[in-house]
Amino acid sequence: MQRAVVVFLVALAGCTDAATGDAGVLLDGDMAIAGSDAAMPDDASAADDGAVNSDVPSVWQNQVIYLAIPDRFFDGDATNNQSGTPGCYVPSDPKSYHGGDLAGLRQKLPYLAELGVTAIWVTPLYLQSADRCGYHGYWADFTDPDDGAIEPELGSAADFTGFIDDAHALGVKVVLDMVVNHAGRTARVVTQHADWFHDPATCAALGDPAVYCSIGTKPLPDFAQEKPAVAAYLNAVSVGWLDRFAIDGIRMDTVKNVPVDYWKSSWLPAVKAVRAPLFIVGEVFDTGAATDLEPYLAAGFDSLFNYPLRPTLLDAFASGNSVDAVASKLAEEIAKLGYPTTRMLTTFLDNHDNPRFISSVPAGLTEDEIRRRWHLGLGALFTLPGIPELFYGDELGLYGGADPDNRRDMPAWAWSSVDRGGTYVGQALPNPQSTFAQVQKLIAIRRTNAALSAGGYAELWRQNGGAANVLAFFRSSGANRLVVAINNGAADSGAMSLPLRTNPGVGAADRAALPDGTVLTELLGAGAPSTVTLAGGAVKIDLPPKTIGIYVAP
Repeated sequence: MQRAVVVFLVALAGCTDAATGDAGVLLDGDMAIAGSDAAMPDDASAADDGAVNSDVPSVWQNQVIYLAIPDRFFDGDATNNQSGTPGCYVPSDPKSYHGGDLAGLRQKLPYLAELGVTAIWVTPLYLQSADRCGYHGYWADFTDPDDGAIEPELGSAADFTGFIDDAHALGVKVVLDMVVNHAGRTARVVTQHADWFHDPATCAALGDPAVYCSIGTKPLPDFAQEKPAVAAYLNAVSVGWLDRFAIDGIRMDTVKNVPVDYWKSSWLPAVKAVRAPLFIVGEVFDTGAATDLEPYLAAGFDSLFNYPLRPTLLDAFASGNSVDAVASKLAEEIAKLGYPTTRMLTTFLDNHDNPRFISSVPAGLTEDEIRRRWHLGLGALFTLPGIPELFYGDELGLYGGADPDNRRDMPAWAWSSVDRGGTYVGQALPNPQSTFAQVQKLIAIRRTNAALSAGGYAELWRQNGGAANVLAFFRSSGANRLVVAINNGAADSGAMSLPLRTNPGVGAADRAALPDGTVLTELLGAGAPSTVTLAGGAVKIDLPPKTIGIYVAP
């Protein structure tokens, strides 16, 4: 069996001759970042001192997660459309139910398998309180004792079991969204146990209002997890879902709005005791410093969504600004969290709480330019350290502004490659099939190259005030070796020489495996040169504008 060495390069902006150093900075000294089991300098690196939680299954760093809101995905069973709260099935209302359900998700599993995703994150399935139309699942009608009820407009327990069984048969894992921070406003448990919730009049005296008070402009009843009875009840609700359904992971909502000690001492031990290999990813909606994530990682979460990185990705790729912010944020995260932990964060461009990337670009861009930026952003998503997450419709280039506009229905034309070749003004970028194919290829390349999931990371080049808005980095795992470069303008990059054998972040074994004369052949077919050659210990490349390429050498 032939071994492969891979080089991945993305061009973003016009450059002058990068080899002169005027268009960027070659990182062959202190700015190089190393941290991996495969790509490290001979004397190792402090960036590798961090460690993920010891019980994290290594298989999860190899996954590609796909977020689906069942109600907005596909209506597989029209008979349940009117089965929930009266008046809530209104497909024309962006804040009401539209008919999608578990049966629809189950029917479209082949579509997701064709795309190549390996894990599906499903938003909560709880029965919803009757005061509002909780199509998204976050307004649970909890009751004591827990009855495990599923929102009838989404289906039944049998529907969920069937969906999980079919997903597993295709090798796809299931991540279920859960909530312990709050209940629906008219949830039965609010009447049953009024003392289980924080009093809005006195909650701030308990500590951080973000933890002990209701959140949002329309506050929901806020559970008092510091009370033993409340903690025991919430643990039992979560454990009940694990007992009834063979889910592989949990996405936990509003993590930072719950006391850290509850996670560490109560909820996490309770669910891990049921299923030790369970993957737990938490939402800490904070776009600040990497240190904001530390308490929750220390509490035992296997992964958190990389909210601190997302704004820098959008600034670079959607807005067309410098890639330095991306490099700096990654460097900060590696320094503060350790590289293995950084690699286990879940990276994303879109989700159900933020406007879509494609609707976040500056005004006046052509759709062709938006597509180029989107494809580059996707390239970064699948090659930077982290577990990539897609939001439904990302693979089609769907438009969507702030909630609820970002939660539009999956279009009827999505399911056919022929239909995806059309133009759908106001819905998606033209020829959605081109984006589908790009995502499909990126997933396949990531899944077949361990360096992108389990590999190390060493920075090779950043703009650093120069003309060449290029970020380049090296990733390696065993015999699998990659170089990634990214730029955001309208001109060629100019001749670049990205040094590998003089960079302290590139390990000795990797340097020895990349002799001069090694010819690397392009895999993605997205406009980059068909081959590049190592010379003088460096990758020599001149990339067209806004270009993604993946190069492999035997």
